[in-house]
Amino acid sequence: MILELCDQSATALRQEILAGHLSARELLGAHIERIALCNPQVNALVTLDLDAAMRQARAADEQQARGEPLGLLHGLPMVHKDCFHTRGMRTTQGSPLFRDHVPTVSSLLVEREQAAGAITLGKSNIPEFCAGSHTVNTVFGATRNPYDLGRSAGGSSGGAAAALACGMAALADGSDMGGSLRNPASFCNVVGLRPSPGRVPQWPTLNPYNALTVVGPMGRTVADVALLLAAMAGPDARDPLSIDQDPARFLGSLERSVAGSRVAFAPTWNGLPTDPAVLRLMLAQVPVLEALGAQVTEACPDFSQADQAFQTLRGVAFELAYGPLADRHPEAFKPAIHWNIAVGRNAGGAEIAQAEKARAALFQQMHGFMQSHDFLIGPVSQVPAFPVEWDHVHEIDGTPMSNYIDWMRSGYYLSLTGLPAISVPCGFTDDGLPVGLQIVGRYREERALLEFAHAFEQAVPCGQHRPPLLAAASLNT
Repeated sequence: MILELCDQSATALRQEILAGHLSARELLGAHIERIALCNPQVNALVTLDLDAAMRQARAADEQQARGEPLGLLHGLPMVHKDCFHTRGMRTTQGSPLFRDHVPTVSSLLVEREQAAGAITLGKSNIPEFCAGSHTVNTVFGATRNPYDLGRSAGGSSGGAAAALACGMAALADGSDMGGSLRNPASFCNVVGLRPSPGRVPQWPTLNPYNALTVVGPMGRTVADVALLLAAMAGPDARDPLSIDQDPARFLGSLERSVAGSRVAFAPTWNGLPTDPAVLRLMLAQVPVLEALGAQVTEACPDFSQADQAFQTLRGVAFELAYGPLADRHPEAFKPAIHWNIAVGRNAGGAEIAQAEKARAALFQQMHGFMQSHDFLIGPVSQVPAFPVEWDHVHEIDGTPMSNYIDWMRSGYYLSLTGLPAISVPCGFTDDGLPVGLQIVGRYREERALLEFAHAFEQAVPCGQHRPPLLAAASLNT
């Protein structure tokens, strides 16, 4: 019976703890049982320190018993993406070069989550150096989709999404350059928010002015994501892009009427190849939005210059972060990363300048577009979860993909704009695979985006459908 705790929302669990109906140790015990039940099949969590977690939970209960102030995440078990430094806990980056690396400092994100009272369970699996939206590496192997163990959990925050779907953690963090918070959320029927650059500050980082990569929250509900965002966000002088606004703006009820909201509907993001099953589910959301009172019109910005801009800027980021290391250890890097590094290394000044011009033009275009629309919606991913044995998607509906991230354009187009975007469950294919709806908000207006996403979630509560894996695993125990 206690395992049912693991399927409740983080916000509901928090209320139970604060009311004294549930202890942090009881909640952690339930999650430890769920991990033992599911993780051997899913391979979402790759480093665990459950003894340390129990010490944290005990300290949390003692703190509450003394009547001391409690943090936003008090007693909630969570996992950290294996690219974020965790002091005293192995952080591998999914690379054999860091198989046994134990940092002496934590990333700012982890520090804030722990300071808010979160109980660290361990680390979630990622692809090598977070490259690609398929969570597999030579250190730990592949993370499998809880809704179909023969399918990918997406990536690069795939371990986080799978852990949430299985109820192995109440909350999870992640990062997103081309869709890594959104794609795995779509594949695993959970919620992932890509915030505006600077909303959640990053430290340490080799590239503090990189606005393509952001860090952000994942959860099973929109309200859970808002709660975690409130704990993550807020300025830090070490991040030059950090936004100086009170993160308490994300607390409180998300309930509001969305009647009259002007919604631009882009079912294929201006003609991207899209799997028919995904397109069918996108079209099915229009009457739902209209029933909520939204004014839906089919419209989409011009992303014709986005591919060159993203590929070039991504390549420059990979050269900066991994180029020298790959030169010293070429055998330790997968070909896709060598390709990314080569793109950045070989880009001339004119090509980089053109990429920056295209990004600036897209940002200005989006500013104008969003004056006529409150939200922009379309698919998170152009495909449902694909077979776990694949290295990546090679074609969509008969259209070949030219490289390992080509199939992620529905994600990285929006990354270039700098606008916040969220993945919310919207249904299942005939094969039972989850699909997420991507909702894009105005620049730095995450609160309004969360409120709209919450309203949609209440109308389409398919995120409450837990993986068949849970029922099957329970019967075998």
